Amino acid sequence: MQTERPSPRFADIDAWQPADVLEAMVEGQFAAVAAVRAALPEIERAALGIEQRLRGTGRLVYAGAGTSGRLAVQDGAELMPTFGWPQERLLLLIAGGETAMLQAVEGAEDEVGHAAELVDRHRVSTDDALIAVAASGTTPFTLSCLRQAKRRGAYTLGIANNRDAPILREAKEAIFLDTGAEPIAGSTRMKAGTAQRITLNLLSSLVMIRLGHVYRGLMVDLQSSNIKLGKRKKAIVAYLTGSSEEDAERALQRSRGDVKMAVLLLRGCDPRAASELLHRAGGNLRQALALASGTDPKSAVE
Repeated sequence: MQTERPSPRFADIDAWQPADVLEAMVEGQFAAVAAVRAALPEIERAALGIEQRLRGTGRLVYAGAGTSGRLAVQDGAELMPTFGWPQERLLLLIAGGETAMLQAVEGAEDEVGHAAELVDRHRVSTDDALIAVAASGTTPFTLSCLRQAKRRGAYTLGIANNRDAPILREAKEAIFLDTGAEPIAGSTRMKAGTAQRITLNLLSSLVMIRLGHVYRGLMVDLQSSNIKLGKRKKAIVAYLTGSSEEDAERALQRSRGDVKMAVLLLRGCDPRAASELLHRAGGNLRQALALASGTDPKSAVE
C-alpha cells in the first residue's frame, strides 16, 4: 500500500535540518490538496448522491477508525452548529466509540462483528447515506460498516488513499485520494489525513448548500450556542434585510431564533405565512423569498 510504503527520499529525515524537515512536510500538504483537486468530479457525484437521500428523512452516517474515524466524526459533528443539521439525522460510527476520539483503543478497528451490529442496531436503511473513510481502504471495522449498510440498502461512499482498495471497490461511489507515500511511513495523519479532511469538508459543505442551509454565502441555519454566535445571527439577519440590528434582534425574538423566518418577517410576512413559505420551499430561503414576491422559485437568483 502506498500509504504504508517507506519512501527512499525520506530515509534520513531524522538527520535533516529542522527547516528541511518542515519544507518536506509542507510539500506533502500541497500534494494532499492536489490529490483532492484531482478527485473533484467524484466528490461532486458523491455529494449529489448523498443529497438525494437526505432530501427525504434519511440520516447522514459517518464510519471510520483511528485518524480517519476522528476526522469523519469531527466533520459530522460540525454540521449541527454550522448548518443546523438535526442531531437525530446524524450517526457517527467510530471504532472504539467515544473513547477513541482521544486515545487509541486496542483492537477496535478489527471488530468486524461489532461494526455490523452497530449498523443493524441503528437501523441504517435505504433512506440513509453512509460515508466510510479509511486511508488504507482495508480497515476491517470501516469496511464492515460499509458492507452492512450496503446490504441494508443505504447509499454508500468510500474514501481511501490506496488505489483499488476494498472500500473503493465495494461502495456505490468512490473517492480515491492519491497522496502516495508519507514523509513518515504509515503516518496517515499527515498527507492522507489532510486530503481526507479537505474532502469531507468540501463534500458535506456542498451537500448542505444544496439542501438550502446556505443563502448568499451565509449560514442561515446557524445554531447560536454562545454569545458570539448569537451576535452573528443578528448580523446575518440585518445584512440580508438591510435592517438595523435592533430590528433584526426583535425579528429573531419573534422567530425564536430562526434566521430564515426572521428574514421573512422583516420582508413583511407574518409568522404563519413565513412558516408556510418555508415549508413550501423545503426550507430554502431563496425559494421562499421568491414565493413571497410571486417569482418562480426555480429561476430566483439574486
